[in-house]
Amino acid sequence: MAVWALGINHNTAPLDLRGRFAFAIDQIAPTLHGLRSALTSATQHPEVETAILSTCNRTEIYCAAGAPALDHTLQWLAQSGGVSPNVLRSHSYLLEDGSVARHAFRVASGLDSMVLGETQILGQMKNAVRAAEEAGALGSTLSQLFQRSFAVAKEVRSSTEIGEHSISMAAAAVRLAGQLFEDLSQIRILFVGAGEMIELATTHFAAKRPAQITIANRTMERGEKLAERFGASVMPLAEIPNHLHEYDAIISCTASTLPIIGLGAIESALKKRKHRPMFMVDLAVPRDIEPQVKNLRDVYLYTVDDLASVVRTAQAQRQATVAQAEVIIDAGVRNFVQWMQQRAQGGVVPLIQQLNAQTDEWRALEIARAKKLLAKGEDIDAVLDALSRGLTQKMLHGTLAALHKGSPDERAQTVDTVSRLFLRSGKAGKR
Repeated sequence: MAVWALGINHNTAPLDLRGRFAFAIDQIAPTLHGLRSALTSATQHPEVETAILSTCNRTEIYCAAGAPALDHTLQWLAQSGGVSPNVLRSHSYLLEDGSVARHAFRVASGLDSMVLGETQILGQMKNAVRAAEEAGALGSTLSQLFQRSFAVAKEVRSSTEIGEHSISMAAAAVRLAGQLFEDLSQIRILFVGAGEMIELATTHFAAKRPAQITIANRTMERGEKLAERFGASVMPLAEIPNHLHEYDAIISCTASTLPIIGLGAIESALKKRKHRPMFMVDLAVPRDIEPQVKNLRDVYLYTVDDLASVVRTAQAQRQATVAQAEVIIDAGVRNFVQWMQQRAQGGVVPLIQQLNAQTDEWRALEIARAKKLLAKGEDIDAVLDALSRGLTQKMLHGTLAALHKGSPDERAQTVDTVSRLFLRSGKAGKR
């Protein structure tokens, strides 16, 4: 079984390119079906396993099949994003076998994240695995890969300080807002979306006790549920353009495939604000806010990539713990590769099972015969002797027959094999 992965992330691809390959959670199932169909045709393997991990910082495809199909996977993803395979190849990474395990383990442990040691990625990976399972796209190989990823991540977090003092994207946004506004308790903030990232951002900003918090979301029920936690008001997305001027800070992260806050709406809001500054953070991939907004004089717009430098300054002190985490990951990779190699041996496991079944059958027959003899009053020593002889004869019958058959060369090979298997030294058999 071959295992391979294709991915792009914040280190290899710019934000707008990553946006082309972002998959919302409700898109995963049909996307996996399309991918499996394409790869099955390419590899002629009937049981291709697939999973897709898609976050604001990465999109990764994990696959397993009888033969690797990296080029076909790249071509499929390039087509889905509307770019040429060469463009995608220049911004992506292609991994096979042990390298896939190492990468997956590092991702799950937070070592490959923009925020070193962050925990959100582990939950996102578990959601991706759950989606693949529900789509019927996950088999035993990828299941092993991901379960081992989760186990390694747990050990890394419990055995090292990789997550200590980490600064999240949300915390970085608060830090930047504090540089623009003297007192965050005096500002009015609009959060667009109600997902996990917005919930995290709202938690961080709410700690500063801003003058007003408003949640704008497509689904009002979900927006109201989040707003209730923070004593915030709620607004439908359609009302955003009419109220933008009321807010000093806008934090947005939705699953929209197109920008929901345009240049014209911000220009209009700035006029009503008499050009008082607006702080904006676009955490979405693809973008929620048109990139041209960044050119406006009184707007301070930050994307997830813009926040990277703020995050990195706070994580240098944790680099020493990375070496500890890598040791744990190395051990996990070795174990996974060993598991793959054992599976690749093909007929060994079934043969072992057959041998065990055969010897169990012989043992049952001899025990049944011994019990009958004992029931007839036979001497116990004689019965035990007969039992041992019976087992020995059954186990050696095939071997002895083989020693008398075949050509001289075949018999010589059989003699060598039998000698190695049965004629061990007396010490070798002792315990």
